[in-house]
Amino acid sequence: MPPLIHSLLDTDLYKFTMLQVVLHQFPASHGEYEFKCRNRPDMPLTQLKKELEAQLDWLCQLHFTQEELAHLRTLRFIKSDFVDYLELFHLQRRFITVSCQDEELVIRIKGPLVQAMFFEIFVLAIVNELYFRRLDSAEVRAEGLRRLEAKIAVLERFRDGEAERQRFPLLIADFGTRRRFSREWQQHVVERLNNALPDIFRGTSNVYLAWKLGITPIGTMAHEFFQAFQALGVRLRDFQKAALESWVQEYRGDLGIALTDVVGMDAFLADFDLYFAKLFDGLRHDSGDPYQWGEKAIAHYRKLRIDPATKMLTFSDGLSVDSALDLHRHFSPHIQVSFGIGTHFTNDMGLEPLQIVLKLVSCNGQPVAKLSDSPGKTMCSDETFLAYLRQVFKVGLPA
Repeated sequence: MPPLIHSLLDTDLYKFTMLQVVLHQFPASHGEYEFKCRNRPDMPLTQLKKELEAQLDWLCQLHFTQEELAHLRTLRFIKSDFVDYLELFHLQRRFITVSCQDEELVIRIKGPLVQAMFFEIFVLAIVNELYFRRLDSAEVRAEGLRRLEAKIAVLERFRDGEAERQRFPLLIADFGTRRRFSREWQQHVVERLNNALPDIFRGTSNVYLAWKLGITPIGTMAHEFFQAFQALGVRLRDFQKAALESWVQEYRGDLGIALTDVVGMDAFLADFDLYFAKLFDGLRHDSGDPYQWGEKAIAHYRKLRIDPATKMLTFSDGLSVDSALDLHRHFSPHIQVSFGIGTHFTNDMGLEPLQIVLKLVSCNGQPVAKLSDSPGKTMCSDETFLAYLRQVFKVGLPA
C-alpha cells in the first residue's frame, strides 16, 4: 500500500502553533499520549496493526520541503527560528509503538513534547483511512456525494433566504482531518465547499489543503496545551492562567480564540479575568451543552463590561450543518459566531464513523487530565490525580 501521508503540512494548524510555544518556552518537556476508540468498530482495529506500522515507517521518513517551509514563513504568527527548526525536523519512529491487547489496538507515543505532540493528527488520519478503505465502494462514495450536496443546498438556502437578516455572518470551517474518510475525500469536500459557498466557508484546519487551495488555515490551541501546564511547575490551581499567559506572550494578539473545557467552563471563566477577556478575541466550545455554554460566555463578557458583539464564540463539538445553523440563529443577535465542522463534513458516507482520539495522559512523568463538560470525553490514566483535579477546581463535587 502506498503512503497515506504525503506531506508534514497535512495536519491541523494548531499543531504548529502549539509546537512553536513548546519549542520557545519549555523545549525539554516530555509527554505521553494514548490512543482510545470510544465506540465499537464494525471491524476490529487490531486487523490494521501491520499496515499501520508500515504507514508509520513512511511517515517518519518525511521532511518539510523548501517550498513548504517557504509557505510557513508567510504566516505572520510563525517565527523564523521555528521554521529553521522545522527544516531539520522529522518524526522519530522510536517514540511511537503499536501493539494489540485484549483485542484492542494500543498506540502509545512517548518522547520529547516537541516530537510527541506532532504525531496525533497523522496517526488518527491513517487509522481512519486504513479502516474505511476496507468498507469503501462506489455506493459509499455516491452516498457521500449525495450527502455533501444536500448540506451545500441547506447552506445555500440559508445564504439566499436568511443571511441578510442576521446581525453577524455565518462562518464555517473544515475541522475534519483527524476523522476523514480519506485524504482525497477531504480535499474534494473542502474544494467543493470553497467553490460553492465562498461567503460562508472560511477555511480549513488542514495546513496543506489551505496552502494548495489558497484559503485560510484555521486553528489556535488544543486541550493538550492546557493539560501540559498541569505538570510544568506552576501551582495546579493556576495552570489555566499560566497557559493563557504563555500564549499571550508568544502571539501578542494573534490566534486569539481560547479553548474553555479542560476543567469545565465554570472553572475556566473563574480564571478568564478582564485581562484575558480583553486580550483574547473569543472562546471555543468543544463539550457540554453549547447553548448553556454560550449564554455563560455572553454573561461573563457583560459582567466584565465588555460588549459581546466585539467577541466571537467558536463551536466545534460534533456539529452538523443543521446544528450549526440553529446555534447561529440563537447567538448571532448578540455575539459573533463561527463553526468548525469535522466528521459531518469529511466522513459522512452512510457508515458509522470511528470515535478515535490520541490524548496526552502525562507530561514530565506526571499525570495530566481533562475534566470535560461532556463526561464521556474525560480521559486520564490516574484516578487519584483525577480526583485531586476535581477537588482543586470543584468539578463534579456536591454543592
